[in-house]
Amino acid sequence: MARFVFVTGGVVSSLGKGLLSASLAACLQARGYKCRIRKFDPYLNVDPGTMSPYQHGEVYVTDDGAETDLDLGHYERFTGVSARQSDNVTTGRIYRDIIARERRGDYLGATVQVIPHVTNAIKEFALADTDGLDFVICEIGGTVGDIESLPYIEALRQLRNDLGRGQTVSVHTTLVPWIKVAGELKTKPTQHSVREIASLGVQPDVLLCRCEMPIPEAERAKIAQFCNVPKSAVIEALDARSIYDVPLQYHREGLDDEVLKAFGLPTEPRPDLSRWEGVMDAVDHPEGEVTIGVVGKYVGLPDAYKSLREALIHGGIANRVKVNIKWVDAELFEKPDGDTISELEPMHAILVPGGFGERGTEGKIASVRFAKERKVPFFGICLGMQMACIEGARAAGIEGASSTEFGDTPEPVVGMITEWMSEEGLQERRAGGDLGGTMRLGAYEATLGGNSHVAAIYGKTQISERHRHRYEVNAHYKADLEKSGLVFSGMSPDGRLPEIVERPDHPWFVGVQFHPEYKSRPFDPHPLFASFIAAALKQSRLV
Repeated sequence: MARFVFVTGGVVSSLGKGLLSASLAACLQARGYKCRIRKFDPYLNVDPGTMSPYQHGEVYVTDDGAETDLDLGHYERFTGVSARQSDNVTTGRIYRDIIARERRGDYLGATVQVIPHVTNAIKEFALADTDGLDFVICEIGGTVGDIESLPYIEALRQLRNDLGRGQTVSVHTTLVPWIKVAGELKTKPTQHSVREIASLGVQPDVLLCRCEMPIPEAERAKIAQFCNVPKSAVIEALDARSIYDVPLQYHREGLDDEVLKAFGLPTEPRPDLSRWEGVMDAVDHPEGEVTIGVVGKYVGLPDAYKSLREALIHGGIANRVKVNIKWVDAELFEKPDGDTISELEPMHAILVPGGFGERGTEGKIASVRFAKERKVPFFGICLGMQMACIEGARAAGIEGASSTEFGDTPEPVVGMITEWMSEEGLQERRAGGDLGGTMRLGAYEATLGGNSHVAAIYGKTQISERHRHRYEVNAHYKADLEKSGLVFSGMSPDGRLPEIVERPDHPWFVGVQFHPEYKSRPFDPHPLFASFIAAALKQSRLV
């Protein structure tokens, strides 16, 4: 039977519960255990798919088409285990399902309440599909004391009783702030946070204390005494030089040892963390440096492109180079005084990422044109590929080439597709329908041209990649675009949907309709990002 680790947070948000969960799973994996991580999100959205990136950061997409919290990206990158729809649940989804059952009469006339109906649904989610696992790590979003989180804390309390204390461990993240004027760390926020969760019936077994300064032994003992945990279970969590050092750092501090001891399990043999040591060796000892210009519309919040940023770093790890990312607001190039050349000339490569809406698209097209004409390595992802096709169409003399996403156009090089085939059969989408869950989502196969650049990069002609978009490049323009030098080197298996375009006359020019960043790992970089950074490195040696 699987053992459960519940990860909660107190005092403030952004203490790193997601990285803690991912790092703990990585350490347990290194000991030979099978782990899965799940995220409980307290907000009332059914999923984050309709939320602005400025509200929530990026939306992470799984192979089975779930739009999930960005923490699931951390889970996959640190464990290599593909997440599923069953690994992320929201209060909105729970209430939607409960209300649907109530309307059907499934509760036989009972009064539907938070306890037991909502808490039972949370427990069912936690316990489902855990066969063959040694550990299930459940991260509860928000902070203890938030009204939205109360049903999850209560479900956690009940599960600890249902399963028995030997089957569950509670890890609580807190803040130990450094007060500059006092010149000391303060333990009271941690004490109050633990008192709050204990008052709800959950006594933490391990504390992860985020801090800017090392915690002196006296303060560590004080935290242990007032929070009712062993001194060894007070884990110091200083800021790391790289997120990929966090598993190593937490292991050195004894996190995985303390969790195993709380379960009554042996801490020997020691974990094999060599692959993380190899990743950090590449991070700490780069043999070169490149600068990548990312021209997007959400550049004010880097979390909006979290997986993309990490995939670029993975490409750097593959080539043992440091990757400097220059975030460029696409709207800069739409202003009368916008200077594409001076802004992009210092870049060794240019990437135009995905996005929604018309804002910034002309700036992205200008970036595509710059990369094409200056022979600078270019990578277009999702909307970035669509902008490359619109730029190619305009260069080929197709006046008015645009996307129906931006309004009526006489030349819809990009348009909404209403039907496509998936493994589940025919999928349909209609204009004016709900926004949530109506995109082409999840893993789809593509067939690559045998002599194409991308086939050489992948080393095969059949691939599967994850999608998240409503609009597709119009295959009716394929012949016109290929005459202008933009080759369609990847198509859906039925030949209807363009998946990849490239320019054979360019050092490195690739546009993809999917999101390869979702499948990149620090110890297994995505081949497109590894090749893109290699091209950027070559470009850096030319300038």
